[in-house]
Amino acid sequence: MASAVIMPRQGQSVESCIITKWYKKVGEEVKEGDLLFSYETDKASFDEEAKVSGTLLAILAEEGDDVPVLQNVCVIGKPGEDVSAFTAQGAQAGEPAKEKAAAAPMAQAAAPAVTGQVQADERARISPRARNAAQNMNIDYTQAAPTGPNGRIIERDIAALAKSGAAKMEKTAAPAAAAMPAAPSGEEFTDVPHSNVRRMIAKAMHASLSNMAQLTHSSSFDATDILAFRKRIKENAEALSLENITLNDIVIYAVSRVLRNHPALNAHYDDDKLRVFKNVHIGMAVDTPRGLLVPTLFNANLLSLNEIARQTKIIAKEAQEGKISPDLLTGASFTISNLGALGIEHFTPVINPPQTGILGVNNIQTRVRMEGGEMKPYQAMGLSLTYDHRALDGAPASRFLQELCSTLERFSVLLAR
Repeated sequence: MASAVIMPRQGQSVESCIITKWYKKVGEEVKEGDLLFSYETDKASFDEEAKVSGTLLAILAEEGDDVPVLQNVCVIGKPGEDVSAFTAQGAQAGEPAKEKAAAAPMAQAAAPAVTGQVQADERARISPRARNAAQNMNIDYTQAAPTGPNGRIIERDIAALAKSGAAKMEKTAAPAAAAMPAAPSGEEFTDVPHSNVRRMIAKAMHASLSNMAQLTHSSSFDATDILAFRKRIKENAEALSLENITLNDIVIYAVSRVLRNHPALNAHYDDDKLRVFKNVHIGMAVDTPRGLLVPTLFNANLLSLNEIARQTKIIAKEAQEGKISPDLLTGASFTISNLGALGIEHFTPVINPPQTGILGVNNIQTRVRMEGGEMKPYQAMGLSLTYDHRALDGAPASRFLQELCSTLERFSVLLAR
């Protein structure tokens, strides 16, 4: 009996996902565990594997389609089985996505007054990517012929409309963005379309810098104690069954303890209130092949250093592999971004709204100081705190950074508490 493959729900906050790549074609044999397609939310990418074996009888959504969760995406069964019950609005069973794509421009040219036009006074169904493309090209998307699932306008439809010479929308008072300059004659280049994850990162970072009064303070501390502590841990980790505790884990542990003494930084800000959290939920910036992701280490102040080391490894790996739940990419009350391993001496981290602060961890440098009349070297680590000046002033922010540096300089004492 034929069975439908639905778009999975990746987290309670996700309403739809965009299909990025199909790995099977209509008519091909599918075995349980085979990769069917890849898809992405606004924060992460995932792969969908077949749960049953059979033949791929129908593809109901194409690459680039923005598909609501729990909606049918394809049908697997035995050759010749009727799949009309799974198709939307009478779509032809077994029709390959490429055939439907080729038919769309023909239908638009043949009967533009009927199939190629969406009534302007109706709220047209359009995917976010298609809407952005229409806005960027200054095109009236209501003139597009929808070829997506359930009559939805998708990015391909906007491209077809632009190619047909569709009338541009009336220009508003705001000046249009400057066109990308043409490359010099004979020069080769490659246009790389923005992924959905990159679009969301750009939107969030621009909104953060546009809507907040951000200011960064920098300081440093003597890292002698934490370096010696980590060395002892590495030497005894196997015998004591300890995780690989990194310097970043040590910083997270210290921040989770110190932050509770500075509630305005363990909070979310909006124009009406400051929501202060009882526990500390640390957002951990992770560099992934798909872009920057910030999974959350919930209740970090209640975890031991070894538990923090274990959980950070798990969520970082899931984020890098594109398998992390979107529910773990929200809910942080404060974020830590560590670029020290890349040799960065100082940077200005950007706050993840509605949080009120983010800590940048810099590299370790050798410095000298006077001790007993002699110049002695020591290892110093830099920290950069960006905070929202709407939520707190410079002195409270500086006191947090001062206490954090003092705590890290005496980290062994913190563990004894």
